[in-house]
Parts: sequence; structure tokens; C-alpha cells
Amino acid sequence: MTTTRRAPVDAGLRGLRSIFASRADLEASEERAASARSGCAAVGELGDRTRAEVFGVLRSVTYQPRENVPALEAELFDGTGTVRVVWLGQRRIAGIEPGRRVRLTGFVSRCDGHPTMYNPRYELAPRREGRG
Repeated sequence: MTTTRRAPVDAGLRGLRSIFASRADLEASEERAASARSGCAAVGELGDRTRAEVFGVLRSVTYQPRENVPALEAELFDGTGTVRVVWLGQRRIAGIEPGRRVRLTGFVSRCDGHPTMYNPRYELAPRREGRG
């Protein structure tokens, strides 16, 4: 009986939070939920020099010309944090674009204090209707 009484209160609190939460907070919450459903590791909990599978949305994708080799860099956000992603030798990868959700699998290292994945395997998530 306690459970049935709590459900409406919890639902009401969630409703109030959504009214007062910023857009960034709502987006982070949505990404955390999507990442949790995927069964992947949370970016905010990634260790150094570990293999991981992460899921999130690409916030930015840029081509970074370098002296010896081109590099495509991206930032993946999962609601708990961001991981920098670098594909060496690439100028563009079909489907890798801002706003796209992807699953990445690879080795995580800390570069300048930030989790970074070099040349991870990627899987594009299906696009949702009305969104990128």
C-alpha cells in the first residue's frame, strides 16, 4: 500500500523537476537513461587504460589537420560526462555527425586529464523520428 501512495508523489516530484530543470539538465537525464538502457559503461566512471563500450550522442565532430596524419575528432556525451574520440587517418566517416547517437567500443586512456578513445569501433544508432 505504501508503494501505491508513493507513486503519485514520485510522479509529481518528477513533474516539478521537469518544470524547473534547465534544458541541459533534461538532455543529460535523457542521455543517462538511453545509456543505461544500452547496457554500456557510464562515461563519468571510465578508468584510465581500460577497454570500454559507451553509448551517447555526438556533440561535436571536427576535422583536425595534423602534420603527418589527418584526424577526425568528436565529443561523445552520455549524460554523465564526455569522452573525446579520435579517428586517425580519417577526414570524414559517413554517419558520424553532431546529434547522432553511437555505440563506441575501444581502449580508453586519459589525455590531458580527459578520457579519450582512439580509433574505436562504432555502431550508429537508428535515428529517431523528428530528431537527428
